[in-house]
Amino acid sequence: MPGKEMTTNSVVVTIVNPLGEIDDYNSNSTTNSSLLPDKQKASIPKQFTWVLLIKAYRALFYLAMGLRSVFLSAKKRIILSEVSQEEEEEPRTRGKLYRFLRVFLVISMVALVVELVAHFKKWDLGLINHPWEIMGLVQWSYMAWLSFRVDYAAPTLMMLSKLCIVLFLIQSIDRMIQCVGCFWIKCKGLKPEVVGGEAAYDVEDCSSYPMVLVQIPMCNEGEVFDQSIGAACELDWPRDRFLVQVLDDSDDENIQNLIRNEVWSWKQKGVNIIYRHRFIRTGYKAGNLKSAMACDYVKDYEFVTIFDADFQPSPDFLKRTVPHFKGNPELGLVQARWIFVNKDENLLTRLQNINLCFHFEVEQQVNGMYLNFFGFNGTAGVWRIKALEDSGGWMERTTVEDMDIAVRAHLNGWKFIFLNDVRALCELPESYEAYKKQQHRWHSGPMQLFRLCLPDILSSKISMGKKFNLIFLFFLLRKLVLPFYSFTLFCVILPLTMFIPEAELPLWVVCYVPIFMSFLNILPSPKSFPFLIPYLLFENTMSVTKFNAMVSGLFQLGSSYEWVVTKKTGGRASESDLVALGERESMSSGQEKLPRRLSDSGLEKLTKHKEQEAVPAVKKKNNKIYRKELALAFLLLTAAARSLLSAHGMHFYFLLFQGLAFLAVGLDLIGEQIS
Repeated sequence: MPGKEMTTNSVVVTIVNPLGEIDDYNSNSTTNSSLLPDKQKASIPKQFTWVLLIKAYRALFYLAMGLRSVFLSAKKRIILSEVSQEEEEEPRTRGKLYRFLRVFLVISMVALVVELVAHFKKWDLGLINHPWEIMGLVQWSYMAWLSFRVDYAAPTLMMLSKLCIVLFLIQSIDRMIQCVGCFWIKCKGLKPEVVGGEAAYDVEDCSSYPMVLVQIPMCNEGEVFDQSIGAACELDWPRDRFLVQVLDDSDDENIQNLIRNEVWSWKQKGVNIIYRHRFIRTGYKAGNLKSAMACDYVKDYEFVTIFDADFQPSPDFLKRTVPHFKGNPELGLVQARWIFVNKDENLLTRLQNINLCFHFEVEQQVNGMYLNFFGFNGTAGVWRIKALEDSGGWMERTTVEDMDIAVRAHLNGWKFIFLNDVRALCELPESYEAYKKQQHRWHSGPMQLFRLCLPDILSSKISMGKKFNLIFLFFLLRKLVLPFYSFTLFCVILPLTMFIPEAELPLWVVCYVPIFMSFLNILPSPKSFPFLIPYLLFENTMSVTKFNAMVSGLFQLGSSYEWVVTKKTGGRASESDLVALGERESMSSGQEKLPRRLSDSGLEKLTKHKEQEAVPAVKKKNNKIYRKELALAFLLLTAAARSLLSAHGMHFYFLLFQGLAFLAVGLDLIGEQIS
């Protein structure tokens, strides 16, 4: 206030021996720092433990949620499939293999219960000196089982396991030799060359081009027929030097009309194309092709190329395959590679892509380069018509007419080449049901053919080396031995060894060699390496279907003659197909390209036709459940529980995950999901 004297508070700061204070501080800090590491050492393990506990809790939480969702999906699948299963399941699924697996499962579960009782009661055969010391019927049964197991069961199982291991190693060596051959081809840049260079035919003189017949066999292919017909009509070849035969075996009149309209629209644009329909559909695809080759005008053609209904060759397909025949009169077949437009659609298509990439990249390429022989893939190949006629033409005696004609042509001295750089677009089956039926046909047919062709092979004039390759490698090792040991070793013997530990399989048979062989299979498709373990488990799962098909074909059972057209989707393929074809068309030169119609798809037309027709409502289809796979799933899980008692380690994990794989497949949780 004015008039009053302002007073100020003064603070006196005295600095006494600042260096000494600093030294004291440093000494204290040094003392504290000397104690700090001990505290840190004590706290770090606690923090690390808490981190591990938190991560373990999260992992268990996610695992529990995942198991809960799988359980709910499985429960829903079983409920939805229960009615349709009784109506749609064919009697053959209740056959001998299924009954054997069911009995095997019951015995294993009973054995597991006895083993659990013996484990917790600590029964030991070595501690019992006299029979009267045995207490109760269960203990007596267990002791009798132990005696029988040591004296009879274990030696028999060990003999069978040794046989399967030997077959497993022989097949693995064969596969490794093929991989070495493929590696050598890659290193040396080996590939079939055209005699006379790329200019095999005079571009200005169309008469220098040979006459080519293009055949498209199909049966009720309402989803994809327009794609295959359009791709065949756009082939870059002189118009008057090739003819497209659309061989329609459809029994649906709506689809027949759609295909006729598609053929008519391309004929209006100047394409040489005809439509053929058989009223008597005998012999399936072989009968269809045989009927088409009987036409009078076929004698004017020198080569024939075949495309299934879902295949879309690039426009330069003929220009990259047919010239190989020029100057090579012994050449009977040129096979191109398949590529798949839906390989990334789901897990099932990814696993199929691994198998087929190895088949084309390794098996077909190596056999074509070094042996001039391989199994014709049935499509995306060009045949010399004279080779077909000399070999007896198409025969309807098996479900693998493509392999049949290839073997007979090989016995008549014709040579084959495989072009790994010429590729045709196609589809993979997206549902497990379609894939299973396809694999059944692919593995039963070769055994039918082997029974029929063995006398002809032995009496043929080919060299002993070619006979050995045909009988022991092509048929026995790769078509019979492979499904036999896969099913017997990993689905029968391995779970049995959990209850008969005297015959336990070594770890390298269960784990190391299978993983290494799966690694070799994935090499041609390196982007599939994350699916190494699922691929190994899925291949063992499919061994049931392949083994069943092999046995039915070998002993001519009824299911071996079943032919089911593989289901196609068409919708997913068309977009990527059009992009790929557009890129190839922009790069190719020559005659005028015919524009593909993008708006009017056959599927849309078919839907409109069905809406216009008063078609009765069709019952909604559900995913199926597969009893064989489910029986094996519970069998393997039972064996896994038994291995846990003995602390088998890797055997337990293999049986556990293999059992879960069988469970997923048995409940149809892999592949396309049908609501």
